Amino acid sequence: MVGVLALQGDVREHLAALEQAGARAVKVRRPEELDEVDGLVVPGGESTTIDKLARAFGIAEPLRAKIRAGFPVYGSCAGMILLADEIADPTPDLAGRPQESFGGLDITVRRNAFGRQRESFETDLDFKEVDQSRGPVHAVFIRGPWVERVGPDVEVLAEVDPAHASHTATLGGRSRIVAVRSGRLLATSFHPEVTGETRIHELFIRMIRGEA
Repeated sequence: MVGVLALQGDVREHLAALEQAGARAVKVRRPEELDEVDGLVVPGGESTTIDKLARAFGIAEPLRAKIRAGFPVYGSCAGMILLADEIADPTPDLAGRPQESFGGLDITVRRNAFGRQRESFETDLDFKEVDQSRGPVHAVFIRGPWVERVGPDVEVLAEVDPAHASHTATLGGRSRIVAVRSGRLLATSFHPEVTGETRIHELFIRMIRGEA
């Protein structure tokens, strides 16, 4: 049973992807619902909005505690930002309160690193720990973050190569980290749930089961 944090963002798409990948999927909004699932997906959307709503619904601190205890979580796009221990460019809310994250991943991320909505792009990625016989992972980036620093216990799973990416203006000639894993935490800058790509969700399910 895998939950999708249903506060804001592309919740429906993740529910469908999880079901297609072989899990039972449910929406999660309340702290007590965290105890009913074996893992959680934090979807793409607006990281600042999800942060604010998570605090308002009282789920932020219980989720942080579960992450510290080893609870499996996968974050895509905004979800990656919310799993990062450090945000390079946090945005304060209207009350001036700094943006917070759930943390757990020893990484530094930069929000909207690939540009605005009109600069969204698609590319193929070599992605570790998935079935390579099915070809590269087709990734869609929509105002996505990238990872600027990884800690010693963080595995880099995929990078955007400027030599092969269709969108190179913001890369500065450098590869950029767009997928990472540490223990039972997984994060991607892109949205596999919008392309019919199920291998990322399949990997997360294997992580929950202790098979990956």
